[in-house]
Amino acid sequence: MRHLIILAISILIINSSYSQINEVGLFLGGSNFIGDVGATDYIAPNQPVIGVIYKWNRSPRHSWRASLLFTELEGIDTNSDDPRRIQRGYEFTNDIVELSLGMEFTFFDFDMHTGKKLTTPYLYGGLTVAYHDNFYFLNDVQTAENTSSWAFGIPMALGVKTTLLDRFVISVEVGARYTFSDELDGSIPDDQFRQQYRFGNINNYDWYVFSGITLTYTFGQNPCWCPSN
Repeated sequence: MRHLIILAISILIINSSYSQINEVGLFLGGSNFIGDVGATDYIAPNQPVIGVIYKWNRSPRHSWRASLLFTELEGIDTNSDDPRRIQRGYEFTNDIVELSLGMEFTFFDFDMHTGKKLTTPYLYGGLTVAYHDNFYFLNDVQTAENTSSWAFGIPMALGVKTTLLDRFVISVEVGARYTFSDELDGSIPDDQFRQQYRFGNINNYDWYVFSGITLTYTFGQNPCWCPSN
């Protein structure tokens, strides 16, 4: 946790030294899990998400972006439409801390120095890493392994943002995270000697979705978007 915070602060300091437009703010919303436990709805927030976000607007059409988000993933079989899951009755919670780095592309120019009201859809992609605890199900009960792991993944987000007052930007976003892990819901234990407790589809990795609102404050010098010689 401490190393994630240090890395995020370092990114802010390095990028802020350039004469470009910077954005820093908060992300607030909800999370839902898609895996071997619980409902399989794509967008169904059931736990809060909170975190910080930073953008370095490299041009009116794309920005480098970093975020540090916190949530508790939750899966409850009885909330599923699958009769087999309802009968099984598993449920879990898993606190995660996610660091995401990537690039945001706007559909239209988003130059905040024009002084005009701006609105544009955007796409975001990059890489994520989520720090989470490991557990498994013993006698149908979530049982801690007393270890933690890193789940790497790919974020895919779609949103709409608009300028608010002179220096604020507000956006609404839905972002799915495809992870390269099947341990977030306890369906595959981390320890090898507990593999007899694995269950579910071992060929599908875990997903989770963040839906929410971002409010950022812009600062920095007026950039020139002209290409360098």
